[in-house]
Amino acid sequence: MSRNENGRSAPGERPVPSIPLSDADLGPKGEPSIGNLVKDATASVSTLVRSEVALAKSELITEAKKAGAGTGALVVAGVTALYASFFFFFFLAELLSEWLPRWAAFLIVFGLLVIITVGVAFAGYLFFKKVRGPKKTIETVKEIPTVLPKSNPPAKSGRPSDRSKTAAPDPALAVTTEDHPQIPPAREG
Repeated sequence: MSRNENGRSAPGERPVPSIPLSDADLGPKGEPSIGNLVKDATASVSTLVRSEVALAKSELITEAKKAGAGTGALVVAGVTALYASFFFFFFLAELLSEWLPRWAAFLIVFGLLVIITVGVAFAGYLFFKKVRGPKKTIETVKEIPTVLPKSNPPAKSGRPSDRSKTAAPDPALAVTTEDHPQIPPAREG
């Protein structure tokens, strides 16, 4: 492919693709620019929050299914206590009244109903007892502060306006760390 003296393709020809010799995300000293660092941090935090929400959803769905099973057992216990007590246990009380006084037969049937209701309600309680919180989500959320950079403590009064009133930051008070570059002071226009 022919090029003219400016290093460009001749008219009518396709441009030649080139590979940059330096990383476009790095500043002049070879370090990432603050804008790119903020962009990368924002993207990372956004991805982290989205994945935490997805994990919480998946854990809560499985726990909700367990809670639904417990609720179903309690509903079955209620329906059984309602219908079966009226038909079957009335028959049983009449049958027992052949050998016992009528009041004793009905008392025995009532006690049997109470025992069955308590048993089914206890089974429903055991289903609910198996329901757990989203353990994995809680563990990973506790790890988030170890990933995020630590911020400087606020001014003594806790008001951000105290920092903006100073004319220029004192270099003797500047906190320097090897992990995070110092942000230059804002220019007044």
